[in-house]
Amino acid sequence: HVQLVESGGGSVQAGGSLRLSCSASGYTHDRYCMAWFRQAPGKEREGIAAIDIDGTTTYAESVKGRFTISPDKSLQMDNLKPEDSAMYYCAAGRGVDAHLLRPSGYGYWGQGTQVTVS
Repeated sequence: HVQLVESGGGSVQAGGSLRLSCSASGYTHDRYCMAWFRQAPGKEREGIAAIDIDGTTTYAESVKGRFTISPDKSLQMDNLKPEDSAMYYCAAGRGVDAHLLRPSGYGYWGQGTQVTVS
């Protein structure tokens, strides 16, 4: 049974940085594509960064050049903007939809950690 727990969220001023961590248990790291999603109130869940089994990374255009996902599943977020404010979720998945950062490709989710940028 895969369990994911996020940490590292908080409040930060625009231009600042945060690092989100994802603690995972119940699976072997070489079986799943890992990703970060976010969801702001009234908006759809958005895939923002993923790292595949072979280390290949994928980013949404909205965060490219500012966010970095690492093999340890952490997400370094730099130059944060107010529009980055959302609940951030760590997820594990497989298949084409996972590579394309679609929520449908991810079967395991954490509870989320809030990021607020003012």
